Formats: sequence, C-alpha cells, structure tokens
Amino acid sequence: MKFSVDKHEKYVVFKLNEDKLNSIITPMLKSELILLNAEGFRNIILDLSEVKYSDSSGLSAILLGHRICKGSSDNEGTFVLATLNPPVQKLINISQLENVLNIVPTVDEAIDYVFMEEIERDLNNEAENLG
Repeated sequence: MKFSVDKHEKYVVFKLNEDKLNSIITPMLKSELILLNAEGFRNIILDLSEVKYSDSSGLSAILLGHRICKGSSDNEGTFVLATLNPPVQKLINISQLENVLNIVPTVDEAIDYVFMEEIERDLNNEAENLG
C-alpha cells in the first residue's frame, strides 16, 4: 500500500496513493488508522484524491476511521474525508453515509473543519466545567 502521512500537532493528513480501495488495501489502511490513533492523533484527515474506486471493504475502513476518532467523550476527535472522486462519493451516497461522515472538497477545508471542531469541543468543555 502506497501512502503518505503528514503529522501536525492537532491533526494528521493520511493520503492514500492508490487508485483502488479494495479488500487488498483495506486491512493495511485499517492498521495504519489504528496506529495513528494509538499514537495520540484523534483528528485524522483521509485524503482520497488518488482513489478512483472503492468497494464495501474500503467503506468499512472509512467507517473504522470514523469510529476510532469519535472515541469516548473525553478523547473525542474528528475524522474527515477529503477530495473524493465521484465513484467513491457515489458509493458513500448509495450507502446513505453522507450525513454520517464528514466530507469536504479539499484538504485545506478539512484542516479548517478539524480546527472548528476543536474550538467547539473546547467551548463545550469550558461550559461543562463552569456549569
């Protein structure tokens, strides 16, 4: 599996450099996502700009990423999909997951989304501590 990882303080951008996200790639992708989360990255941006095809196993890897970032309320993070090609977007729409997953057009917008979510979580935590 070909990929690149760009780690930052608040988030990591994982770019899958494969044209297919299928049952051959999925186990490795799941492992990488779990490792990133175990390293303490609770905000993961998955850049799928190179992926032209995904099957249901690819969808399961995406859902795993979503689930591990969601975590518990004290360690909640954000999982964002960026730069989806039409066939991958169509699979997500057919599966009716477009309202469950965080999907944005570009990696830059995904980074902005992560920071907005972080600010919102900080404000909610402050409100809970005051109340």
